Amino acid sequence: MAARVAKKPAATQPAGEKRNALRDKLARLGIAGDADLVLHLPLRYEDRTRLTPLAELKVGEHALVEAQVAQSEVSYRPRRVLVAHLIEGFGKLTLRFFHFYPNHAKMLEKGRRVRAFGEVRAGYHGLEMVHPTLRDASTETPLAAALTPVYPTTAGLSQETLRGLVARALESVTLDDTLPEALRLRLGLWTFADSVRCLHAPPPAVSPEALEARQHPAWQRLKFDELLAQQLSLKAHRQARDARRAPILAAAGSLGRELLGRLPFRLTAAQRRALAEIERDLGAPRPMHRLLQGDVGSGKTIVAALAALRAVEAGWQVAFMAPTEILAEQHQRKLAEWLPGSGVPLIWLVGAQTAAKRRAALAACASGAPAVVVGTHALFQEGVTLPRLALVIIDEQHRFGVAQRLALRGKSEGALEPHQLMMSATPIPRTLAMSYYADLDVSLLDEMPPGRRPVITKLASQRRRPEVVERVREVCASGQQVYWVCPLIEESEKVDLQNAVATRDALAEALPELALGLLHGRLKADEKAAVMAAFQSRALHLLVATTVVEVGVDVPNATLMVIEHAERFGLAQLHQLRGRVGRGGEASACVLLYDEPL
Repeated sequence: MAARVAKKPAATQPAGEKRNALRDKLARLGIAGDADLVLHLPLRYEDRTRLTPLAELKVGEHALVEAQVAQSEVSYRPRRVLVAHLIEGFGKLTLRFFHFYPNHAKMLEKGRRVRAFGEVRAGYHGLEMVHPTLRDASTETPLAAALTPVYPTTAGLSQETLRGLVARALESVTLDDTLPEALRLRLGLWTFADSVRCLHAPPPAVSPEALEARQHPAWQRLKFDELLAQQLSLKAHRQARDARRAPILAAAGSLGRELLGRLPFRLTAAQRRALAEIERDLGAPRPMHRLLQGDVGSGKTIVAALAALRAVEAGWQVAFMAPTEILAEQHQRKLAEWLPGSGVPLIWLVGAQTAAKRRAALAACASGAPAVVVGTHALFQEGVTLPRLALVIIDEQHRFGVAQRLALRGKSEGALEPHQLMMSATPIPRTLAMSYYADLDVSLLDEMPPGRRPVITKLASQRRRPEVVERVREVCASGQQVYWVCPLIEESEKVDLQNAVATRDALAEALPELALGLLHGRLKADEKAAVMAAFQSRALHLLVATTVVEVGVDVPNATLMVIEHAERFGLAQLHQLRGRVGRGGEASACVLLYDEPL
Protein backbone atom coordinates (compact mmCIF):
# COMPACT_ATOMS: atom_id res chain seq x y z
CA MET A 1 0.00 0.00 0.00
CA ALA A 2 1.03 3.60 -0.45
CA ALA A 3 0.82 4.28 3.27
CA ARG A 4 3.35 2.85 5.68
CA VAL A 5 2.80 0.87 8.87
CA ALA A 6 5.68 1.61 11.25
CA LYS A 7 6.34 -0.56 14.32
CA LYS A 8 6.44 0.99 17.77
CA PRO A 9 8.39 -0.71 20.59
CA ALA A 10 7.28 -4.34 20.91
CA ALA A 11 4.04 -4.98 22.76
CA THR A 12 3.60 -7.78 25.28
CA GLN A 13 3.11 -11.12 23.50
CA PRO A 14 1.87 -14.50 24.72
CA ALA A 15 4.67 -16.74 25.97
CA GLY A 16 5.84 -20.30 25.45
CA GLU A 17 3.76 -22.94 23.77
CA LYS A 18 0.63 -20.81 23.57
CA ARG A 19 2.56 -18.18 21.66
CA ASN A 20 3.88 -20.79 19.22
CA ALA A 21 0.40 -22.25 18.67
CA LEU A 22 -1.04 -18.79 18.14
CA ARG A 23 1.76 -17.90 15.74
CA ASP A 24 1.03 -21.02 13.66
CA LYS A 25 -2.67 -20.16 13.45
CA LEU A 26 -1.93 -16.58 12.43
CA ALA A 27 0.54 -17.83 9.82
CA ARG A 28 -2.30 -19.75 8.17
CA LEU A 29 -3.96 -16.36 7.63
CA GLY A 30 -0.77 -14.83 6.25
CA ILE A 31 -0.19 -12.83 9.45
CA ALA A 32 3.40 -12.59 10.67
CA GLY A 33 3.33 -9.47 12.83
CA ASP A 34 1.46 -6.39 13.98
CA ALA A 35 1.64 -4.74 10.55
CA ASP A 36 -0.20 -7.73 9.04
CA LEU A 37 -2.79 -7.66 11.82
CA VAL A 38 -3.54 -4.00 11.17
CA LEU A 39 -4.21 -4.80 7.51
CA HIS A 40 -6.26 -7.94 8.30
CA LEU A 41 -9.57 -6.25 7.61
CA PRO A 42 -13.09 -7.39 8.58
CA LEU A 43 -15.40 -9.30 6.27
CA ARG A 44 -18.54 -7.90 7.86
CA TYR A 45 -19.86 -6.21 11.01
CA GLU A 46 -22.35 -6.84 13.80
CA ASP A 47 -24.28 -3.99 15.39
CA ARG A 48 -24.06 -4.53 19.15
CA THR A 49 -24.29 -0.83 19.96
CA ARG A 50 -28.02 -0.91 20.78
CA LEU A 51 -30.51 -3.25 22.39
CA THR A 52 -33.62 -4.35 20.48
CA PRO A 53 -36.77 -5.00 22.56
CA LEU A 54 -38.00 -8.59 22.18
CA ALA A 55 -41.37 -7.34 20.92
CA GLU A 56 -39.65 -5.55 18.01
CA LEU A 57 -37.58 -8.46 16.70
CA LYS A 58 -37.96 -9.39 13.02
CA VAL A 59 -37.10 -12.65 11.27
CA GLY A 60 -33.80 -12.49 9.39
CA GLU A 61 -32.32 -9.62 11.39
CA HIS A 62 -29.23 -9.85 13.58
CA ALA A 63 -30.04 -8.25 16.92
CA LEU A 64 -28.70 -7.70 20.42
CA VAL A 65 -31.26 -8.43 23.15
CA GLU A 66 -31.23 -8.36 26.93
CA ALA A 67 -33.85 -10.18 29.00
CA GLN A 68 -34.55 -12.47 31.94
CA VAL A 69 -34.53 -16.27 31.62
CA ALA A 70 -38.07 -17.46 32.33
CA GLN A 71 -37.36 -21.16 31.82
CA SER A 72 -34.37 -23.34 30.90
CA GLU A 73 -34.03 -27.07 30.26
CA VAL A 74 -31.90 -29.70 28.55
CA SER A 75 -33.98 -31.85 26.21
CA TYR A 76 -32.85 -35.22 24.85
CA ARG A 77 -35.46 -35.73 22.13
CA PRO A 78 -34.72 -36.04 19.29
CA ARG A 79 -31.20 -34.96 20.30
CA ARG A 80 -29.47 -33.29 23.22
CA VAL A 81 -30.27 -29.57 23.16
CA LEU A 82 -30.24 -26.71 25.65
CA VAL A 83 -33.36 -24.54 25.38
CA ALA A 84 -33.94 -21.27 27.24
CA HIS A 85 -37.00 -19.02 27.07
CA LEU A 86 -36.53 -15.27 27.54
CA ILE A 87 -39.32 -12.87 28.47
CA GLU A 88 -39.17 -9.08 28.48
CA GLY A 89 -42.34 -6.98 28.54
CA PHE A 90 -44.66 -8.28 25.83
CA GLY A 91 -41.87 -10.04 23.94
CA LYS A 92 -40.66 -13.64 24.02
CA LEU A 93 -37.59 -15.32 22.51
CA THR A 94 -36.25 -18.88 22.58
CA LEU A 95 -32.50 -19.56 22.67
CA ARG A 96 -31.44 -22.98 21.36
CA PHE A 97 -27.98 -24.63 21.72
CA PHE A 98 -27.20 -28.00 20.10
CA HIS A 99 -23.58 -27.86 21.29
CA PHE A 100 -23.09 -26.38 24.73
CA TYR A 101 -20.92 -26.44 27.82
CA PRO A 102 -21.80 -26.34 31.55
CA ASN A 103 -21.15 -22.59 31.65
CA HIS A 104 -23.93 -22.11 29.06
CA ALA A 105 -26.41 -23.99 31.22
CA LYS A 106 -25.32 -22.04 34.31
CA MET A 107 -25.63 -18.68 32.57
CA LEU A 108 -29.13 -19.61 31.38
CA GLU A 109 -30.52 -20.70 34.74
CA LYS A 110 -34.04 -19.48 35.53
CA GLY A 111 -34.09 -15.91 36.80
CA ARG A 112 -30.67 -14.97 35.37
CA ARG A 113 -30.41 -11.89 33.17
CA VAL A 114 -28.50 -12.40 29.90
CA ARG A 115 -27.52 -10.51 26.79
CA ALA A 116 -27.63 -12.44 23.49
CA PHE A 117 -26.65 -11.57 19.93
CA GLY A 118 -27.66 -13.63 16.92
CA GLU A 119 -29.90 -14.06 13.91
CA VAL A 120 -33.62 -14.08 14.57
CA ARG A 121 -35.38 -17.12 13.10
CA ALA A 122 -38.93 -18.41 12.99
CA GLY A 123 -39.21 -21.42 15.31
CA TYR A 124 -41.94 -23.90 16.23
CA HIS A 125 -43.09 -21.78 19.17
CA GLY A 126 -42.28 -18.27 17.98
CA LEU A 127 -39.05 -16.42 17.38
CA GLU A 128 -35.73 -18.00 18.30
CA MET A 129 -31.95 -17.69 18.05
CA VAL A 130 -29.73 -20.72 17.47
CA HIS A 131 -26.27 -20.61 19.07
CA PRO A 132 -26.29 -16.86 19.81
CA THR A 133 -23.35 -15.15 21.48
CA LEU A 134 -24.10 -14.95 25.22
CA ARG A 135 -22.99 -12.55 27.95
CA ASP A 136 -23.98 -12.32 31.60
CA ALA A 137 -26.07 -9.17 32.17
CA SER A 138 -26.68 -9.54 35.91
CA THR A 139 -24.53 -6.46 36.40
CA GLU A 140 -24.85 -3.37 34.26
CA THR A 141 -22.62 -3.86 31.21
CA PRO A 142 -21.98 -0.95 28.80
CA LEU A 143 -22.93 -1.46 25.17
CA ALA A 144 -20.25 -1.58 22.48
CA ALA A 145 -19.10 1.87 21.38
CA ALA A 146 -18.49 0.75 17.78
CA LEU A 147 -19.72 -1.85 15.31
CA THR A 148 -18.22 -5.26 16.09
CA PRO A 149 -15.89 -6.53 13.32
CA VAL A 150 -16.03 -10.12 12.06
CA TYR A 151 -12.66 -11.16 10.63
CA PRO A 152 -11.54 -13.93 8.28
CA THR A 153 -10.25 -16.60 10.64
CA THR A 154 -9.02 -20.18 10.83
CA ALA A 155 -9.67 -23.26 12.97
CA GLY A 156 -8.89 -22.67 16.63
CA LEU A 157 -8.72 -18.88 16.38
CA SER A 158 -11.82 -17.20 17.80
CA GLN A 159 -13.19 -13.81 16.84
CA GLU A 160 -12.61 -12.57 20.39
CA THR A 161 -8.92 -13.50 20.18
CA LEU A 162 -8.53 -11.83 16.79
CA ARG A 163 -10.26 -8.67 17.96
CA GLY A 164 -7.95 -8.46 20.94
CA LEU A 165 -4.84 -9.00 18.82
CA VAL A 166 -5.92 -6.36 16.30
CA ALA A 167 -6.70 -3.86 19.06
CA ARG A 168 -3.25 -4.36 20.60
CA ALA A 169 -1.61 -4.12 17.17
CA LEU A 170 -3.34 -0.80 16.48
CA GLU A 171 -1.81 0.54 19.70
CA SER A 172 1.68 -0.73 18.85
CA VAL A 173 2.07 0.61 15.30
CA THR A 174 2.31 4.06 13.79
CA LEU A 175 0.07 4.49 10.76
CA ASP A 176 2.14 6.85 8.63
CA ASP A 177 0.62 8.49 5.57
CA THR A 178 2.95 8.66 2.57
CA LEU A 179 0.53 10.61 0.37
CA PRO A 180 1.38 14.32 0.24
CA GLU A 181 -1.25 16.23 2.21
CA ALA A 182 -2.07 18.55 -0.69
CA LEU A 183 -2.67 15.59 -3.02
CA ARG A 184 -4.79 13.77 -0.44
CA LEU A 185 -6.99 16.81 0.10
CA ARG A 186 -7.31 17.46 -3.62
CA LEU A 187 -8.50 13.87 -4.15
CA GLY A 188 -10.86 14.04 -1.17
CA LEU A 189 -9.30 11.01 0.52
CA TRP A 190 -9.27 10.14 4.20
CA THR A 191 -5.97 9.75 6.00
CA PHE A 192 -4.57 6.23 6.09
CA ALA A 193 -4.75 6.10 9.90
CA ASP A 194 -8.39 7.26 10.04
CA SER A 195 -9.34 4.75 7.34
CA VAL A 196 -7.74 1.75 9.04
CA ARG A 197 -9.10 2.63 12.49
CA CYS A 198 -12.59 3.19 11.09
CA LEU A 199 -12.62 -0.19 9.34
CA HIS A 200 -11.63 -1.99 12.54
CA ALA A 201 -14.02 -0.04 14.79
CA PRO A 202 -16.68 1.85 12.80
CA PRO A 203 -18.84 4.31 14.76
CA PRO A 204 -22.49 3.24 15.23
CA ALA A 205 -23.71 5.83 12.72
CA VAL A 206 -21.80 4.16 9.87
CA SER A 207 -23.89 1.84 7.68
CA PRO A 208 -22.69 -1.80 7.93
CA GLU A 209 -24.03 -2.31 4.39
CA ALA A 210 -21.82 0.49 3.00
CA LEU A 211 -18.81 -1.01 4.76
CA GLU A 212 -19.51 -4.53 3.53
CA ALA A 213 -20.07 -3.24 -0.02
CA ARG A 214 -16.72 -1.42 0.32
CA GLN A 215 -18.29 1.88 -0.70
CA HIS A 216 -17.36 3.76 2.48
CA PRO A 217 -14.64 6.49 2.24
CA ALA A 218 -12.37 4.39 4.46
CA TRP A 219 -12.48 1.59 1.89
CA GLN A 220 -12.04 4.08 -0.96
CA ARG A 221 -8.75 5.22 0.57
CA LEU A 222 -7.42 1.68 0.92
CA LYS A 223 -8.51 0.83 -2.63
CA PHE A 224 -6.64 3.91 -3.85
CA ASP A 225 -3.49 2.82 -1.99
CA GLU A 226 -3.77 -0.70 -3.39
CA LEU A 227 -4.06 0.53 -6.98
CA LEU A 228 -1.26 3.06 -6.44
CA ALA A 229 1.03 0.35 -5.05
CA GLN A 230 0.23 -1.86 -8.04
CA GLN A 231 0.98 0.91 -10.52
CA LEU A 232 4.25 1.82 -8.78
CA SER A 233 5.24 -1.85 -8.84
CA LEU A 234 4.41 -2.16 -12.53
CA LYS A 235 6.32 1.02 -13.30
CA ALA A 236 9.36 -0.30 -11.43
CA HIS A 237 9.01 -3.59 -13.33
CA ARG A 238 8.90 -1.74 -16.66
CA GLN A 239 11.96 0.34 -15.75
CA ALA A 240 13.86 -2.79 -14.74
CA ARG A 241 12.85 -4.49 -17.99
CA ASP A 242 13.93 -1.51 -20.07
CA ALA A 243 17.33 -1.66 -18.40
CA ARG A 244 17.85 -5.22 -19.68
CA ARG A 245 19.11 -6.05 -23.16
CA ALA A 246 17.48 -8.11 -25.92
CA PRO A 247 18.61 -9.26 -29.37
CA ILE A 248 18.24 -6.55 -32.00
CA LEU A 249 16.34 -8.24 -34.82
CA ALA A 250 17.19 -6.56 -38.10
CA ALA A 251 14.51 -5.26 -40.46
CA ALA A 252 12.28 -7.90 -42.02
CA GLY A 253 13.69 -9.44 -45.18
CA SER A 254 12.39 -11.66 -47.94
CA LEU A 255 10.72 -14.37 -45.82
CA GLY A 256 7.95 -12.08 -44.61
CA ARG A 257 7.37 -10.59 -48.06
CA GLU A 258 7.23 -14.06 -49.62
CA LEU A 259 4.68 -15.23 -47.07
CA LEU A 260 2.49 -12.17 -47.63
CA GLY A 261 2.66 -12.83 -51.37
CA ARG A 262 1.48 -16.44 -50.94
CA LEU A 263 -1.46 -15.64 -48.66
CA PRO A 264 -4.94 -15.82 -50.26
CA PHE A 265 -5.92 -12.66 -48.35
CA ARG A 266 -4.52 -9.24 -47.55
CA LEU A 267 -3.76 -8.03 -44.06
CA THR A 268 -6.28 -5.64 -42.54
CA ALA A 269 -5.23 -2.13 -41.57
CA ALA A 270 -5.28 -3.21 -37.91
CA GLN A 271 -2.99 -6.17 -38.64
CA ARG A 272 -0.55 -3.95 -40.54
CA ARG A 273 -0.55 -1.43 -37.68
CA ALA A 274 0.06 -4.13 -35.07
CA LEU A 275 2.83 -5.70 -37.15
CA ALA A 276 4.56 -2.33 -37.51
CA GLU A 277 4.42 -1.83 -33.72
CA ILE A 278 5.86 -5.29 -33.11
CA GLU A 279 8.63 -4.87 -35.69
CA ARG A 280 9.59 -1.53 -34.16
CA ASP A 281 9.98 -3.24 -30.78
CA LEU A 282 11.96 -6.15 -32.24
CA GLY A 283 14.43 -3.70 -33.74
CA ALA A 284 15.12 -2.10 -30.35
CA PRO A 285 17.84 -3.25 -27.89
CA ARG A 286 15.41 -3.68 -24.96
CA PRO A 287 13.00 -6.62 -24.52
CA MET A 288 9.57 -6.27 -26.11
CA HIS A 289 6.71 -6.99 -23.74
CA ARG A 290 3.61 -6.64 -25.90
CA LEU A 291 0.05 -7.94 -25.76
CA LEU A 292 -1.64 -8.59 -29.10
CA GLN A 293 -5.34 -8.42 -28.27
CA GLY A 294 -8.08 -9.11 -30.77
CA ASP A 295 -11.38 -10.89 -31.10
CA VAL A 296 -11.51 -14.49 -32.25
CA GLY A 297 -10.87 -14.55 -35.99
CA SER A 298 -9.23 -11.12 -36.15
CA GLY A 299 -5.97 -12.61 -37.45
CA LYS A 300 -3.57 -12.66 -34.51
CA THR A 301 -1.76 -15.84 -35.61
CA ILE A 302 -0.57 -14.49 -38.97
CA VAL A 303 0.79 -11.37 -37.27
CA ALA A 304 2.68 -13.58 -34.80
CA ALA A 305 3.97 -15.76 -37.66
CA LEU A 306 5.38 -12.73 -39.48
CA ALA A 307 7.12 -11.62 -36.28
CA ALA A 308 8.57 -15.13 -35.90
CA LEU A 309 9.93 -15.04 -39.45
CA ARG A 310 11.79 -11.83 -38.67
CA ALA A 311 13.55 -13.51 -35.73
CA VAL A 312 14.41 -16.66 -37.70
CA GLU A 313 15.69 -14.63 -40.64
CA ALA A 314 18.00 -12.78 -38.25
CA GLY A 315 19.47 -16.13 -37.14
CA TRP A 316 17.55 -16.67 -33.90
CA GLN A 317 15.08 -19.15 -32.38
CA VAL A 318 11.38 -18.63 -31.62
CA ALA A 319 9.24 -20.40 -29.00
CA PHE A 320 5.52 -20.49 -29.90
CA MET A 321 3.53 -21.77 -26.94
CA ALA A 322 -0.17 -22.66 -26.52
CA PRO A 323 -2.07 -23.86 -23.41
CA THR A 324 -3.41 -27.08 -24.97
CA GLU A 325 -2.08 -29.66 -27.41
CA ILE A 326 -5.14 -29.15 -29.62
CA LEU A 327 -4.34 -25.46 -30.01
CA ALA A 328 -0.59 -26.05 -30.32
CA GLU A 329 -1.23 -28.59 -33.08
CA GLN A 330 -3.47 -26.08 -34.83
CA HIS A 331 -0.67 -23.50 -34.79
CA GLN A 332 1.74 -26.15 -36.06
CA ARG A 333 -0.56 -26.92 -39.01
CA LYS A 334 -1.06 -23.22 -39.82
CA LEU A 335 2.67 -22.52 -39.79
CA ALA A 336 3.37 -25.61 -41.89
CA GLU A 337 0.74 -24.39 -44.37
CA TRP A 338 2.19 -20.87 -44.52
CA LEU A 339 5.90 -21.72 -44.58
CA PRO A 340 6.43 -24.44 -47.22
CA GLY A 341 9.62 -23.86 -49.18
CA SER A 342 10.76 -21.10 -46.82
CA GLY A 343 13.45 -23.26 -45.27
CA VAL A 344 12.24 -22.41 -41.75
CA PRO A 345 12.44 -25.53 -39.53
CA LEU A 346 9.40 -26.27 -37.35
CA ILE A 347 10.08 -28.19 -34.13
CA TRP A 348 7.18 -29.89 -32.32
CA LEU A 349 7.54 -30.30 -28.54
CA VAL A 350 4.63 -31.48 -26.37
CA GLY A 351 4.15 -33.86 -23.46
CA ALA A 352 2.56 -36.68 -25.47
CA GLN A 353 5.54 -37.60 -27.67
CA THR A 354 7.51 -40.80 -28.11
CA ALA A 355 10.92 -40.82 -26.46
CA ALA A 356 12.67 -40.84 -29.84
CA LYS A 357 10.74 -37.84 -31.17
CA ARG A 358 11.29 -35.95 -27.94
CA ARG A 359 15.05 -36.59 -28.02
CA ALA A 360 15.21 -35.37 -31.61
CA ALA A 361 13.21 -32.22 -30.75
CA LEU A 362 15.39 -31.46 -27.71
CA ALA A 363 18.56 -31.91 -29.76
CA ALA A 364 17.25 -29.57 -32.46
CA CYS A 365 16.41 -26.97 -29.81
CA ALA A 366 19.80 -27.28 -28.10
CA SER A 367 21.69 -26.88 -31.39
CA GLY A 368 20.82 -23.18 -31.47
CA ALA A 369 19.95 -23.37 -35.18
CA PRO A 370 17.27 -20.86 -36.28
CA ALA A 371 13.83 -22.47 -35.95
CA VAL A 372 10.28 -22.03 -34.68
CA VAL A 373 9.56 -24.36 -31.74
CA VAL A 374 5.83 -25.00 -31.26
CA GLY A 375 4.65 -26.60 -28.05
CA THR A 376 2.73 -26.56 -24.80
CA HIS A 377 3.80 -26.51 -21.14
CA ALA A 378 6.50 -28.99 -22.19
CA LEU A 379 8.59 -25.97 -23.21
CA PHE A 380 8.91 -25.04 -19.50
CA GLN A 381 10.42 -28.36 -18.48
CA GLU A 382 13.99 -28.98 -17.47
CA GLY A 383 16.14 -30.28 -20.27
CA VAL A 384 14.68 -27.86 -22.82
CA THR A 385 17.43 -25.46 -23.93
CA LEU A 386 17.08 -22.76 -26.56
CA PRO A 387 20.50 -21.06 -26.59
CA ARG A 388 19.52 -18.50 -29.24
CA LEU A 389 15.96 -17.78 -28.13
CA ALA A 390 15.04 -14.28 -29.29
CA LEU A 391 11.23 -14.29 -29.33
CA VAL A 392 8.63 -15.97 -27.11
CA ILE A 393 5.05 -16.03 -28.46
CA ILE A 394 2.40 -17.07 -25.92
CA ASP A 395 -1.16 -17.69 -27.09
CA GLU A 396 -4.00 -17.26 -24.59
CA GLN A 397 -1.49 -15.69 -22.20
CA HIS A 398 -4.02 -15.46 -19.33
CA ARG A 399 -3.82 -19.25 -18.99
CA PHE A 400 -0.17 -19.11 -17.97
CA GLY A 401 1.16 -17.79 -14.69
CA VAL A 402 3.91 -15.21 -14.36
CA ALA A 403 6.33 -17.86 -13.08
CA GLN A 404 5.70 -20.01 -16.16
CA ARG A 405 6.34 -17.12 -18.53
CA LEU A 406 9.54 -16.24 -16.66
CA ALA A 407 10.64 -19.89 -16.83
CA LEU A 408 10.31 -19.89 -20.60
CA ARG A 409 12.19 -16.60 -20.80
CA GLY A 410 15.03 -18.24 -18.86
CA LYS A 411 15.51 -20.98 -21.47
CA SER A 412 17.84 -18.69 -23.41
CA GLU A 413 21.55 -18.75 -22.66
CA GLY A 414 23.68 -15.64 -22.37
CA ALA A 415 23.00 -12.11 -21.18
CA LEU A 416 20.33 -11.22 -23.74
CA GLU A 417 16.66 -11.58 -22.82
CA PRO A 418 14.12 -12.72 -25.44
CA HIS A 419 11.30 -10.50 -26.64
CA GLN A 420 7.79 -11.54 -25.54
CA LEU A 421 4.61 -11.34 -27.60
CA MET A 422 1.44 -12.45 -25.80
CA MET A 423 -1.86 -13.02 -27.57
CA SER A 424 -5.37 -13.06 -26.15
CA ALA A 425 -8.89 -13.05 -27.53
CA THR A 426 -10.39 -12.40 -24.09
CA PRO A 427 -12.12 -8.99 -24.19
CA ILE A 428 -10.29 -6.58 -21.90
CA PRO A 429 -12.04 -3.32 -20.94
CA ARG A 430 -9.86 -0.28 -21.68
CA THR A 431 -9.69 0.88 -18.05
CA LEU A 432 -8.67 -2.59 -16.88
CA ALA A 433 -6.05 -2.85 -19.62
CA MET A 434 -4.58 0.48 -18.53
CA SER A 435 -4.30 -0.68 -14.90
CA TYR A 436 -3.80 -4.43 -14.82
CA TYR A 437 -1.64 -4.53 -17.97
CA ALA A 438 0.20 -1.27 -17.33
CA ASP A 439 3.56 -3.03 -17.77
CA LEU A 440 2.55 -4.20 -21.27
CA ASP A 441 2.38 -2.39 -24.55
CA VAL A 442 -0.91 -3.30 -26.23
CA SER A 443 -1.57 -3.78 -29.94
CA LEU A 444 -5.27 -4.01 -30.71
CA LEU A 445 -6.79 -5.79 -33.71
CA ASP A 446 -10.06 -3.88 -33.81
CA GLU A 447 -11.34 -5.00 -37.23
CA MET A 448 -12.19 -8.35 -38.76
CA PRO A 449 -10.91 -9.67 -42.10
CA PRO A 450 -13.25 -9.09 -45.07
CA GLY A 451 -15.97 -11.73 -45.41
CA ARG A 452 -16.20 -12.54 -41.72
CA ARG A 453 -19.78 -12.20 -40.47
CA PRO A 454 -20.68 -11.43 -36.86
CA VAL A 455 -21.97 -14.40 -34.86
CA ILE A 456 -25.62 -14.01 -33.82
CA THR A 457 -26.17 -14.87 -30.14
CA LYS A 458 -29.58 -16.10 -28.99
CA LEU A 459 -30.99 -16.92 -25.54
CA ALA A 460 -33.28 -19.93 -25.17
CA SER A 461 -34.71 -21.52 -22.03
CA GLN A 462 -34.66 -25.29 -21.53
CA ARG A 463 -38.37 -25.31 -22.43
CA ARG A 464 -37.33 -24.59 -26.04
CA ARG A 465 -34.79 -27.41 -26.16
CA PRO A 466 -36.78 -29.42 -28.76
CA GLU A 467 -36.68 -26.39 -31.10
CA VAL A 468 -32.92 -26.12 -30.63
CA VAL A 469 -32.45 -29.83 -31.40
CA GLU A 470 -34.52 -29.41 -34.56
CA ARG A 471 -32.33 -26.46 -35.58
CA VAL A 472 -29.26 -28.67 -35.13
CA ARG A 473 -30.84 -31.20 -37.51
CA GLU A 474 -31.43 -28.48 -40.14
CA VAL A 475 -27.88 -27.08 -39.90
CA CYS A 476 -26.29 -30.51 -40.25
CA ALA A 477 -28.61 -31.41 -43.15
CA SER A 478 -27.29 -28.35 -45.00
CA GLY A 479 -23.74 -29.74 -44.79
CA GLN A 480 -22.54 -27.61 -41.89
CA GLN A 481 -21.44 -28.72 -38.42
CA VAL A 482 -22.44 -28.03 -34.82
CA TYR A 483 -20.81 -27.82 -31.38
CA TRP A 484 -22.87 -28.70 -28.30
CA VAL A 485 -21.00 -27.59 -25.17
CA CYS A 486 -21.63 -28.92 -21.64
CA PRO A 487 -19.98 -27.64 -18.46
CA LEU A 488 -19.39 -30.99 -16.72
CA ILE A 489 -18.28 -34.49 -17.62
CA GLU A 490 -19.69 -36.34 -14.60
CA GLU A 491 -22.30 -35.82 -11.91
CA SER A 492 -21.54 -33.32 -9.18
CA GLU A 493 -23.25 -33.22 -5.79
CA LYS A 494 -23.16 -29.43 -5.79
CA VAL A 495 -24.63 -28.59 -9.16
CA ASP A 496 -27.40 -30.39 -10.98
CA LEU A 497 -26.06 -30.17 -14.53
CA GLN A 498 -26.39 -32.48 -17.48
CA ASN A 499 -23.03 -33.96 -18.33
CA ALA A 500 -21.50 -34.39 -21.73
CA VAL A 501 -21.96 -38.16 -21.79
CA ALA A 502 -25.68 -38.01 -21.00
CA THR A 503 -26.18 -35.18 -23.48
CA ARG A 504 -24.42 -37.12 -26.24
CA ASP A 505 -26.64 -40.14 -25.60
CA ALA A 506 -29.82 -38.04 -25.59
CA LEU A 507 -28.85 -36.24 -28.82
CA ALA A 508 -27.90 -39.53 -30.49
CA GLU A 509 -31.39 -40.83 -29.72
CA ALA A 510 -33.08 -37.65 -30.98
CA LEU A 511 -30.85 -37.34 -34.08
CA PRO A 512 -30.13 -40.93 -35.19
CA GLU A 513 -29.22 -39.84 -38.73
CA LEU A 514 -26.24 -37.75 -37.51
CA ALA A 515 -22.69 -38.85 -36.66
CA LEU A 516 -21.84 -37.61 -33.15
CA GLY A 517 -18.50 -37.26 -31.39
CA LEU A 518 -17.60 -36.69 -27.73
CA LEU A 519 -14.67 -34.55 -26.55
CA HIS A 520 -13.73 -33.95 -22.93
CA GLY A 521 -10.69 -33.27 -20.79
CA ARG A 522 -10.27 -36.85 -19.56
CA LEU A 523 -9.53 -38.25 -22.99
CA LYS A 524 -5.89 -39.02 -23.74
CA ALA A 525 -4.11 -36.63 -26.09
CA ASP A 526 -4.23 -39.03 -29.03
CA GLU A 527 -7.94 -39.68 -28.43
CA LYS A 528 -8.67 -35.93 -28.41
CA ALA A 529 -6.66 -35.52 -31.60
CA ALA A 530 -8.59 -38.35 -33.28
CA VAL A 531 -11.97 -36.83 -32.36
CA MET A 532 -10.92 -33.37 -33.55
CA ALA A 533 -9.49 -34.79 -36.77
CA ALA A 534 -12.80 -36.55 -37.45
CA PHE A 535 -14.71 -33.33 -36.82
CA GLN A 536 -12.35 -31.24 -38.95
CA SER A 537 -12.59 -33.76 -41.81
CA ARG A 538 -16.42 -33.56 -41.57
CA ALA A 539 -16.74 -37.23 -40.61
CA LEU A 540 -18.77 -35.98 -37.61
CA HIS A 541 -21.81 -33.74 -37.90
CA LEU A 542 -22.14 -32.84 -34.22
CA LEU A 543 -19.46 -32.59 -31.55
CA VAL A 544 -20.60 -32.77 -27.93
CA ALA A 545 -17.83 -31.31 -25.81
CA THR A 546 -16.85 -29.78 -22.51
CA THR A 547 -14.95 -26.49 -22.43
CA VAL A 548 -11.96 -28.29 -23.99
CA VAL A 549 -13.10 -26.51 -27.18
CA GLU A 550 -12.89 -23.09 -25.52
CA VAL A 551 -9.41 -22.31 -26.76
CA GLY A 552 -8.34 -22.06 -30.34
CA VAL A 553 -10.10 -24.93 -32.15
CA ASP A 554 -10.51 -23.96 -35.81
CA VAL A 555 -13.25 -25.63 -37.86
CA PRO A 556 -14.53 -23.13 -40.48
CA ASN A 557 -17.46 -25.40 -41.42
CA ALA A 558 -18.92 -25.20 -37.88
CA THR A 559 -21.69 -22.58 -37.95
CA LEU A 560 -23.78 -23.34 -34.85
CA MET A 561 -22.84 -23.67 -31.19
CA VAL A 562 -25.26 -24.63 -28.43
CA ILE A 563 -24.04 -23.94 -24.88
CA GLU A 564 -25.80 -25.99 -22.22
CA HIS A 565 -26.46 -24.26 -18.86
CA ALA A 566 -25.00 -21.02 -20.13
CA GLU A 567 -25.81 -19.34 -16.81
CA ARG A 568 -22.95 -21.34 -15.27
CA PHE A 569 -20.30 -19.72 -17.46
CA GLY A 570 -18.56 -16.38 -17.10
CA LEU A 571 -18.87 -13.72 -19.79
CA ALA A 572 -15.27 -14.06 -20.97
CA GLN A 573 -15.66 -17.84 -21.21
CA LEU A 574 -18.86 -17.52 -23.24
CA HIS A 575 -17.03 -15.10 -25.52
CA GLN A 576 -14.22 -17.63 -26.03
CA LEU A 577 -16.64 -20.47 -26.72
CA ARG A 578 -18.69 -18.45 -29.19
CA GLY A 579 -15.48 -17.76 -31.09
CA ARG A 580 -15.33 -21.38 -32.22
CA VAL A 581 -18.04 -20.64 -34.81
CA GLY A 582 -18.13 -17.97 -37.49
CA ARG A 583 -14.63 -18.80 -38.68
CA GLY A 584 -15.73 -19.35 -42.27
CA GLY A 585 -17.82 -17.25 -44.62
CA GLU A 586 -21.24 -18.64 -43.63
CA ALA A 587 -23.69 -16.98 -41.24
CA SER A 588 -23.22 -18.44 -37.75
CA ALA A 589 -25.11 -18.48 -34.46
CA CYS A 590 -24.56 -19.29 -30.80
CA VAL A 591 -27.53 -20.47 -28.71
CA LEU A 592 -27.30 -20.02 -24.93
CA LEU A 593 -29.53 -22.61 -23.25
CA TYR A 594 -30.38 -21.63 -19.68
CA ASP A 595 -32.41 -22.89 -16.74
CA GLU A 596 -35.25 -20.73 -15.48
CA PRO A 597 -35.33 -18.52 -13.58
CA LEU A 598 -32.17 -16.66 -14.53
